[in-house]
Amino acid sequence: MIVYEYPFNERIRTLLRLEDLYEKFNFFIHQSHPLQHHVALSTIFEMLEVAGRADLKSDLLQELERQKQTLISFKSNPNVQAERLDEVLSDVDRVSSALIAATGKTGQNVRDNEWLMSIRGRTIIPGGACEFDLPSYHAWQQNSAEKRFADISSWFAPIAPLFDAINVVLGLLRESGSTVKVIANNSSYQQMLQGKMYQLLRVKLDQELGAIPEISANKYMLWIRFMSQGGVSKPKLFENDVPFELTLCNF
Repeated sequence: MIVYEYPFNERIRTLLRLEDLYEKFNFFIHQSHPLQHHVALSTIFEMLEVAGRADLKSDLLQELERQKQTLISFKSNPNVQAERLDEVLSDVDRVSSALIAATGKTGQNVRDNEWLMSIRGRTIIPGGACEFDLPSYHAWQQNSAEKRFADISSWFAPIAPLFDAINVVLGLLRESGSTVKVIANNSSYQQMLQGKMYQLLRVKLDQELGAIPEISANKYMLWIRFMSQGGVSKPKLFENDVPFELTLCNF
């Protein structure tokens, strides 16, 4: 099965972009080749570009507090697993405390590092990080994998609480939805949303079908059109019905 997600607003779109960058960073930092660690470091620079909004941290804290109060209200519900609820509340408290403790602007430690900023300035130029452009960076890349890992980890550490919070918020959002099984007749599916505000749409389908959803949605209507793509040709309309699972998520 393959899952496609569609954000209904810019806030969730930003969180999904940062989550994607973190997954990329987490993969490459645990590799050993200098080029792989170059990608990890470049990804930190991308993170700072996306996370540059001054209110992102406060938005996350407000959302975590709102979710905490909602979760606490479930304690009296006999149908809720108390142990699991306590685990989630503990996670919310943990990431909230760490985010509060992370003072200053997101990534300010990187911005204050002139050497890292010189690397950042060159990486945005195609081929700009060659050894003759950045000999000191080339020398750093010759360090052991363990040394490079430790350095990159230390540069990332001050912004790690932000990504822990994003992970919890998106996890709670994804779990908030109810999944239904539907069929897109003739590769098209429409659903009226009647003005109800959702934040995230999830589409799950069999990867073997070869169907690719193109999603358009607002608070009034959801439209999914399934396409197929092969070789170098551009996507074309899928020719059969498509069974899939649909989840509309909202806090």
